[in-house]
Amino acid sequence: MMGERTIMQGALFYGFDLERHVPADHLIRSIDRFVDLSGIREHLRPFYSEMGRPSIDPELMIRMLLVGYCFGIRSERRLCEEVHLNLAYRWFCRLDLEDAVPDHSTFSKNRHGRFRDSDLLRQLFEVSVQRCIDEGLVGGDGFAADASLIKADANKQRSAAASDEVDWQALATTRRSVQEYLEVLDDAAWGKASEVQPKFVSKSDPAAQWTGAAKGHAFFAYATNYLIDLKHAVIVDVEASRAIRQAEVGAVRTMIDRVDERFGLYPEKLAADAAYGAAEMLSWLVHDKGIEPHIPVIDHSRRDDGTFSRADFIYDHDNDLYRCPEGKVLLPSQRQGGPAIDENGFMRYFARTKDCKVCDMKPRCCPKTQARKIPRSIHEGARDMARDIAKTDAYVTSRNERKKVEMLFAHLKRILRLDRLRLRGPNGARDEFLLAATAQNLRKLAKVVPMLRPQLA
Repeated sequence: MMGERTIMQGALFYGFDLERHVPADHLIRSIDRFVDLSGIREHLRPFYSEMGRPSIDPELMIRMLLVGYCFGIRSERRLCEEVHLNLAYRWFCRLDLEDAVPDHSTFSKNRHGRFRDSDLLRQLFEVSVQRCIDEGLVGGDGFAADASLIKADANKQRSAAASDEVDWQALATTRRSVQEYLEVLDDAAWGKASEVQPKFVSKSDPAAQWTGAAKGHAFFAYATNYLIDLKHAVIVDVEASRAIRQAEVGAVRTMIDRVDERFGLYPEKLAADAAYGAAEMLSWLVHDKGIEPHIPVIDHSRRDDGTFSRADFIYDHDNDLYRCPEGKVLLPSQRQGGPAIDENGFMRYFARTKDCKVCDMKPRCCPKTQARKIPRSIHEGARDMARDIAKTDAYVTSRNERKKVEMLFAHLKRILRLDRLRLRGPNGARDEFLLAATAQNLRKLAKVVPMLRPQLA
């Protein structure tokens, strides 16, 4: 006999427990264990007026933002719809069935106001890092660093060529992103990172860098810089910067100093790719910080014309000289007060003309000059240390472990769907990167730390 469902009629009373309708194995339950927003109201209290109507609960907005970034819901309008309909999201946001969901415009007002002025999102991220430390997920012995390009909310059609004159001060009166761009022109991670002018500058987001580094069509982008602990790939710091190498290297320095200051984490080694192998960076790690650089050295001294490269000459540390393959010495150029050092930080070592003139190897050594000369960086000691480390088994291990950063970037773009920014300006990029890194740390905690006891389903 075919059954027939009766037409639904509204009941006068419902006995509904939201807690019982969220599955025990739902990811949102595991994440909820590590979300502590108890101090958020006290942190934001100075940024609220003592008079007027009560505002939307800031804890509710932060919980909704965490839902959006943890589950790849990029649109705030859609986020409000999902929280309205999804029982698990309502449970996480501490909303009952009849509680209203805030309007999507509320997020924009608070992002550009109280959240940004109070640096709340940075604090939220650091709370997630501290929780990872408390749970034993951070070893602190080895770090890895890398950067990834994220497309900006800008396009070439609304850009200007570098040679065009643009009244940025006038644009700053109506565009927040332009005002932020003017404010960071003197910052090492932004305007002062490089004096090279990009080919195009976006009028809607001038801090975004026009780049073709992705080996495809050029686009406007920001760089998200990650510093991770190698034990469980926990993100211990994140920084937004221009999408150029100098800014990315400067961001790593900032993050290492900040992690030491905030958490007392001081790694023994740093693993990174060749983009961080410049002499100045290696010297900073070795001499200023005492960190082993597990980083390939940027070396342009190798020759492809068949003549001797600098690596064919042996440096004598005790006597500060080079010896050529024939055993002759190359001495540093001197001036009053010590060795001559040029503006790029290089010393020149010269062979004697009389030695090179009669040498049988001259066609393979210096066929176009009377004598051979070799430049040596003032940071060459740190470069030599990095070269020695590259010959060890520990370096091979670090080279494999640093791929964990790339896996985090793949997760960021494919799972969390942060392949293009929605917010503009340096502050907008910083806010999005902080929230995304917080979400990744929370998901890491939920995955690695098991539930102590099954929750009621």
